[in-house]
Amino acid sequence: MGNSLRCISQDQEQNQKKPTVVNGGGESSNSEKHVRRLSLIPSFRRRTLLPSLSCAGSSTSGSSTSKKGGVKTKKKIRERHHQEHHHHDNEKDSRIQEQTLAATNVLFSQTPRNSNSAPPFRRSTSVVYPSSQPPPSAVAAVTGSVSGVLTPKKSTCGFVRSSSNRQRSSTDPVLKPNQLLDKELKVEGADTKRFVLVHGGGFGAWCWYKTITLLEKHGFQVDAVDLTGSGVSSFDTNNITSLAQYVKPLLHFFDTLKPTEKVILVGHDFGGACMSYAMEMFPSKISKAVFISAAMLANGQSTLDLFNQQPESSHDLMEQVHLFLYANGKKSSPTAVDFDRSLLRDFFFNQSPPKDVALASVSMRPIPFAPVIEKLHVSEKNYGSIRRFYIKTMEDDYAVPVCLQDAMIKSNPPEQVFQLKGSDHAPFFSRPQSLNRILVEISQIPSKKSS
Repeated sequence: MGNSLRCISQDQEQNQKKPTVVNGGGESSNSEKHVRRLSLIPSFRRRTLLPSLSCAGSSTSGSSTSKKGGVKTKKKIRERHHQEHHHHDNEKDSRIQEQTLAATNVLFSQTPRNSNSAPPFRRSTSVVYPSSQPPPSAVAAVTGSVSGVLTPKKSTCGFVRSSSNRQRSSTDPVLKPNQLLDKELKVEGADTKRFVLVHGGGFGAWCWYKTITLLEKHGFQVDAVDLTGSGVSSFDTNNITSLAQYVKPLLHFFDTLKPTEKVILVGHDFGGACMSYAMEMFPSKISKAVFISAAMLANGQSTLDLFNQQPESSHDLMEQVHLFLYANGKKSSPTAVDFDRSLLRDFFFNQSPPKDVALASVSMRPIPFAPVIEKLHVSEKNYGSIRRFYIKTMEDDYAVPVCLQDAMIKSNPPEQVFQLKGSDHAPFFSRPQSLNRILVEISQIPSKKSS
């Protein structure tokens, strides 16, 4: 047997030493060998041989008495082991309580009493604004008592990063995105609460997703339009032959507005020429027009005429990025303009997040060429009656350089000019917060009649 011990009594040992006499029947003189196997009874932590059980004799009464005594002994041992285990758990709980009390005393000894200040160590892994310098004793106590915690390095930008890896607690204050910004931004006195966003050449309504979110958060109603052959429009851009055909979805939107309803019209890039066309058609439905690094054309000017005013250095870069498409053959005029996807980041999105660059690289579509070369005709009565504002993107915009934006502002002055520093050609990607602030500010500018 696996866990058993064979015990032989003294009489049995003597019988084993004596020679065996075989009777006539072939049976041994010793009627039987009195052999007992004692199982090793497992205790709580180890296997123990029962000391009270002795090897039994050959009598039947002795065997039954031994069995009863063994059962009682097993019960006593189990009770003793249970008591020992319970006593061991009590000692362990006592040690844990003592350690907890000692740690609490250390913590309170490092934190000034009757004070609402936090313990003298950082509790998050985020970048925090620099606070007042803690007492040297507190810093020494923390760095000396906590092993493996390094003193945060000083940053040249004035921020301190915590060295703690503590996970966020449910009791920590929650700072919502843009919470500090929203405290200063109030929407009051806007003559209209509806924005209409017009994308630039090659873009779509998808490019405004950040701007839509921020404006709606401040209570505005926002509509972004996909022009013909852009965004979700399935129309082939090579078959667009006029500016009116290109801006048809925008014109349809204004047709659906109520007669007394007005909107703030916002355009980017080539969308500036498109919104100018709509301004001439629906002057009574547009409260303000905002050009974001956009083509703000004068009467009789085309977008191609505008871009031909750029320096030759800019022409070289534009020729590398833009690829002409000839759906009617190379002997005919180009039908559309596509982009070299490998140069999109450098030309359009040099300050934009990688995820937005990736979005644009798979979403941008060719620009129809016919609307680009079509001259725009606007009047002072219609187009000129609408208040215009221009948002300049500064030195990082290579698609519409600052010099070209200044030339448009000079030849066709708007009511007010705003600047977006640190932005590339797509401020809705690179500087969405700053762009949102300017748009909200423009919406609050009172009308000239009430001033």
